[in-house]
Amino acid sequence: MSADNLSHVWFKVTDLEVASGEGSWVTTTSGERYLDFSGGIAVTSTGHSHPHVTAAIAEQAKRFVHAQANVYTHDLMQPLAARLAEITPDGIDTFFYANSGAEITEAAVKLAKQATGRPNIIVFQGSFHGRTHQAMAMTTSKTVYRAGHAPLPSGIFIAPYPNVHADDLQDEIARALAGFDELLTSVTAPSETAAVIIEPVLGEGGYIAAPPAFLEGIDRRCKDHGMLFIADEVQCGFGRTGKMFAIEHYDIQPDVVCMAKGIASGFPFSALGTRRELDDRWPTGSHGGTYGGNPIGCAAALATIDVLGADGFLDDVNARGDQLADGLRRLQEQHPALVRVRALGLMIAAQFDTATRTSAIVSHCLREGKLITMTAGAAGTTLRFMPPLTVTAEEIDLALTALDKALVEVTLA
Repeated sequence: MSADNLSHVWFKVTDLEVASGEGSWVTTTSGERYLDFSGGIAVTSTGHSHPHVTAAIAEQAKRFVHAQANVYTHDLMQPLAARLAEITPDGIDTFFYANSGAEITEAAVKLAKQATGRPNIIVFQGSFHGRTHQAMAMTTSKTVYRAGHAPLPSGIFIAPYPNVHADDLQDEIARALAGFDELLTSVTAPSETAAVIIEPVLGEGGYIAAPPAFLEGIDRRCKDHGMLFIADEVQCGFGRTGKMFAIEHYDIQPDVVCMAKGIASGFPFSALGTRRELDDRWPTGSHGGTYGGNPIGCAAALATIDVLGADGFLDDVNARGDQLADGLRRLQEQHPALVRVRALGLMIAAQFDTATRTSAIVSHCLREGKLITMTAGAAGTTLRFMPPLTVTAEEIDLALTALDKALVEVTLA
């Protein structure tokens, strides 16, 4: 099919045109099958076209497709909110719906400003919070996301994120926290700072989990100064890290949780979770959207939570994550070009010595191994693995074999 009528603004990971998908696999219009370890950028949490999810979508589509929340609600909005209240961190009990991660991080900022009466937001180096104007102003993972769009919204201040590979990690954490404190004393006073928004695991920034002492130190400062702690779980939430939400790896109760991507197995849907007392400070009518809480999205999200919440499901995620991470570490022993492995559940990164080699490995895996992968991080040296959470042991072995072959042949080239 000709792409002449499509915008060229999308960057391309592959030139594949897909006709169908099932589980961890996609089939192109030319009949070739590929093992998809991009997962729609961590979206297809239950795999492509999971039967429970597609059945829920089809059933709902037969009843009605659209119900605009300002005009009337529908009979899945509250049941989904109740389910989310069961699985989100303690204290999160009230939910707003939208369609994408960027929409929901912007909603979180609007809530924080209304709830606190303060104008400013603190973000962190290496973060990604979306591509709309406000979200783009909060994004610091790559210049390409911001270039050519100035002036961006003001009131966004960037705090340091620790180098998790520093020789002295405790000293590095102390340095980053001192930088945060300096920001509060020299640039944006606590009395003017509504919230901190942070990904517990940097996504586009390179799949880097925040050290507990750092993240918990930020949380203490938020509590001390009345600033809201917003956990951006758009990429790392819904089982991706082996827990339902990545913030559960820490001793933190966030004030706001941003959810999207894996929440509905690929159907466009997002949610903001907060406490009722904060939501009550969000004036009625000050935010909304035409499609937020749409019936099919709610059906897809409810079905997705059914799958992710099944007994033993997250245990399997952790087992498959350990299998992939252990396999990568074995490859690291054999191939000096593979310099680091970072892993939390099935949010896994392999870092190589150069961007040129990393790009060549991605191309080789696609061409020879029929394996779809993606990079992350500004340096272009990190290969990230985000397969469906339903990935099998056999599929992980196939991916490791493809990567091993790529490392051998790219290294020798």
